Amino acid sequence: MHVLVLGAGVVGVTTAWVLRQQGYDVTVVDRQSIAGAETSYANGGQISVSHAEPWANPSAPFKVLKWLTRTDAPLLFRPRMDLAQWRWAAAFLRECTSARAAHNIRQIVRLGTYSRERLQLLRKETGIEYDHLEKGILHFYTNPREFESALEPARIMRSLGCDRQVIDADRAVELEPALSPVKHRIEGATYTAEDESGDARQFTQALASKAQEAGVEFLYGSEILGFENTRDRILGIRTICEGKHQTLRADRYVLSLGSFSAVLARQLGLFLNIYPAKGYSITVPVKNEEAAFNVSLIDDEYKLVFSRLGDRIRVAGTAEVSGYSRELNLIRCRSIVRRTAELMPEAAHWERSEFWAGLRPATPSNVPYIGKSHFGNLYLNTGHGTLGWTHSCGSAAALADIMAGRKPDVDFGFTGL
Repeated sequence: MHVLVLGAGVVGVTTAWVLRQQGYDVTVVDRQSIAGAETSYANGGQISVSHAEPWANPSAPFKVLKWLTRTDAPLLFRPRMDLAQWRWAAAFLRECTSARAAHNIRQIVRLGTYSRERLQLLRKETGIEYDHLEKGILHFYTNPREFESALEPARIMRSLGCDRQVIDADRAVELEPALSPVKHRIEGATYTAEDESGDARQFTQALASKAQEAGVEFLYGSEILGFENTRDRILGIRTICEGKHQTLRADRYVLSLGSFSAVLARQLGLFLNIYPAKGYSITVPVKNEEAAFNVSLIDDEYKLVFSRLGDRIRVAGTAEVSGYSRELNLIRCRSIVRRTAELMPEAAHWERSEFWAGLRPATPSNVPYIGKSHFGNLYLNTGHGTLGWTHSCGSAAALADIMAGRKPDVDFGFTGL
């Protein structure tokens, strides 16, 4: 059985790895020259089961309206003459009820917990290294309203087995002394000891190398143009590589192209409500070891995540719903530097920040598409939003089960089942 995986980001590569381990012949197609070169390149670096509250929640509509005129807003909606954007926005508003948010938290936590277990197993089996730390994730709040609004989602997560404990400022600083300078500003915090961090790009590229050694073929530099298909079956993928057009054929196909999955699926008349949410990050060399953090952090008020990657600090976050441009907005980049330097001025060489932006494939609910399409040999593993790194190993394992006709070992609303 030959499977063609479309996309060599963290989701596509983990899918290829798991399928190869289960005996499939696998080919991965990607337009870049190496794996992990787009949205997986410089993301937040967290395996964050505890970061499961969807953007669509009861407080979101008011915040989005309040932030419309702020270029540096944590969540910025820039209206465009784009039907896909407005359709996504309408669905986002429908997901903002308390009942829908609670439902989506359950989906996201279950998949995240399962995926973290699968990652740990993969790490044990392969010995793969990617600057990972197992020191947990600490959410801290400098705004009392933000802290209050985090209590109910944290309670729901605990009921699902994600041990996100509510703690005070003293305990937060005990866990992460780098927060000492701003202890007086911390209204409260939560801590999830089981969560992890690591460099998603290093992981993706290292796993791609191991997959290649195991027999997976990678066709880099190949742009996917479209499909050859009948009404209910994919016959091939049309590509262009170094000016040469060709059609790639397989028995089965997996769509893992991030934000571009929706664009390609439209050619088939297949509607995936995925829209790019551009996220930004800075990567900065550590300046003062004693002032730099080791526990991975989340600043929920500013929607920023902090990960320690060896001798580097990665700070990522914010979301800009404004189309497919990956152009850097320097105002948003500098706002990340400003907030982080304000919290930990001596931790890093902030003036040497390396800026990056990538397109997260966001669904209105933050719940990804994993499973079957209505085409008999086309499968979906896409739309993971901010949690592609967190959910990648579990998504891959579950999809492999579905392709083999087995029931996945996780309670999740799989597509087409």
